[in-house]
Amino acid sequence: MARLLGVEIPNEKRVEASLPYIYGIGRVTATKILEEAGVDRNTRTGELTDEQLGRIANAITGSGVMIEGDLRREIQGHMKRLTSINCYRGYRHRRGLPVRGQRTSTNARTRKGKRKTVGVVR
Repeated sequence: MARLLGVEIPNEKRVEASLPYIYGIGRVTATKILEEAGVDRNTRTGELTDEQLGRIANAITGSGVMIEGDLRREIQGHMKRLTSINCYRGYRHRRGLPVRGQRTSTNARTRKGKRKTVGVVR
């Protein structure tokens, strides 16, 4: 597997499809980065030369896209700020409930966790 900016990306996929393995880079950003680096997006990652990998890494760092640890830290900081000022969104984050207005009487199982049975005593 090729290593790019500290992340292993798969060799057998096209470069355009393997760049989104880096946290913070999606399909559209990957295409823009490859255009900027001058690399054909249909090339397999395993076929890239060291020089091409270097150009891609320079394009990522030069474009100002925040990736991996920096991005995770920033998102964590935003959540910490919301919880510290006791706003509604922070309260929902703290309680582990959906934050963006979704319904919770049904659904929301991913966010709420496994069902807890309440009040069935005989």
